[in-house]
Amino acid sequence: MLSRPRRNRQSAAIRDMVQETRLSVKNLVYPLFLVDGKKIKNKIPSMPDCYQFSQDLMLKEIETCMKKGLTSFVLFPAVEDSLKDAKGTYGYKKSNFYLKTITAIKKELPEACLISDIAMDPYSSDGHDGLVKAGKILNDETLPILGKYALAQAEAGIDILGPSDMMDGRIAYLREELDVNGHTEVGIMSYTAKYASAFYGPFRDALDSAPKAGDKKTYQMNPANKLEAIREAELDYAEGADYLMVKPALAYLDIIHSLKETFPLPIAAYNVSGEYSMVKAACEKGWLEYEKVMPEVLMSIKRAGADVILTYFAKDYAFMSA
Repeated sequence: MLSRPRRNRQSAAIRDMVQETRLSVKNLVYPLFLVDGKKIKNKIPSMPDCYQFSQDLMLKEIETCMKKGLTSFVLFPAVEDSLKDAKGTYGYKKSNFYLKTITAIKKELPEACLISDIAMDPYSSDGHDGLVKAGKILNDETLPILGKYALAQAEAGIDILGPSDMMDGRIAYLREELDVNGHTEVGIMSYTAKYASAFYGPFRDALDSAPKAGDKKTYQMNPANKLEAIREAELDYAEGADYLMVKPALAYLDIIHSLKETFPLPIAAYNVSGEYSMVKAACEKGWLEYEKVMPEVLMSIKRAGADVILTYFAKDYAFMSA
């Protein structure tokens, strides 16, 4: 008997009925860049249609997105160099505009889910995710600094912490700090398999957070390694992570799939700035059709196994789907 798979493709109704993977705006998290000040909306040249927002305009941006069903956001601060030092102390100061904005958003828009960034690079004069001494990134000495960031963000009202630093043992350290200080309800979305990727360039432009010397290869993962991602995930799972993240997404769909098949936690994937910008650039050239390519990109990440997708496409997808 001849098998004919095309029978299940012959109409839109049938195709929809047997569709295996479904993508919803509820799966998406929208990354937003924050600057200090008022009435600021700065274009990011290497990221078309993305901006740095001051607190007042970020509130409006989030409110606009929520009306279209997009309810989760990850926030990144663009900090002036004058506020940075070798120990990243501005990250936990009471005057920190990032912390004040978290509190303001949760007050005005309490239904919004806010995810933070925990790493030293936004606040460090060295531009590295950890403490630097004599050119070396110190692991254990970095953990107390990350712990201070975590507590400050939790007190500000963050829902989910996003440690992106890739220091060993930081998930256990942060979970302990949160729990002993009464923040047992705050989740941790661990940047579990964060690769030393060439796709981060536009993001570093947006925050002016590139390392002042060296690179991040001693703490971010080698793009050639797959089993190492499983090892990292096993550690984060055992240490108390609530989500495991793969970053970037498109070049690492196999890693997303491996983690999904192996661990009973939600898997997140970060569709990073370079992946976003190359699609935008091709569409601006007329080489690709944005309305078709963008959903296909997101569907591929969902199909690989991502439950949560951090993506700069989130707002456009929400408006397209509304």
